[in-house]
Amino acid sequence: MNTARIVLLAAALLVAGAAAQAQQKIGFVNSAKIFKELPEAQDAQNRIDGMKRSIQDELERKQREFQTKLEEYQKKESIMNDAAKKTAQDELLKMQRDFEQMKQEKLGENSELVKTSERLLEPLRTKVISAIERVAKDEKYSFVFDRTEQVTVLLYGEPAHDLTFKVIDRLKRGGK
Repeated sequence: MNTARIVLLAAALLVAGAAAQAQQKIGFVNSAKIFKELPEAQDAQNRIDGMKRSIQDELERKQREFQTKLEEYQKKESIMNDAAKKTAQDELLKMQRDFEQMKQEKLGENSELVKTSERLLEPLRTKVISAIERVAKDEKYSFVFDRTEQVTVLLYGEPAHDLTFKVIDRLKRGGK
């Protein structure tokens, strides 16, 4: 193939690509705003927040117990024999280990809180994605991006292409 043909072929591909792209509609949503407006998501978040507060209260109580025991030990340490010191120190170490283990079990990566959050929020995420897909198909959008306060995948979007309120409306009407 000669150079002129390659240039013509490349130009034709660019024009065809530009023409195809010109026919595509691109929109965006703010998924965080959609979640805030979804009553089921608000309920789920309230349950998660309540569970987290309860766990934090329990951890604070355990921390205060440890602090009280430590202060008692420090006050009496000078009059304790070696065996009593060792017993008290072992008890303090055990309390500290138990606290750290409990903290990991309740708030860590594979904790009850994380599992409960996933169990409550995953069906809602699926519902929101389904509503976004439905609005995008109804409005003939080829691509829909997400633009939230935390994550900016879309640096600019023409407000006319913001589908957030259409998705919220669809969800509020019970549509998927």
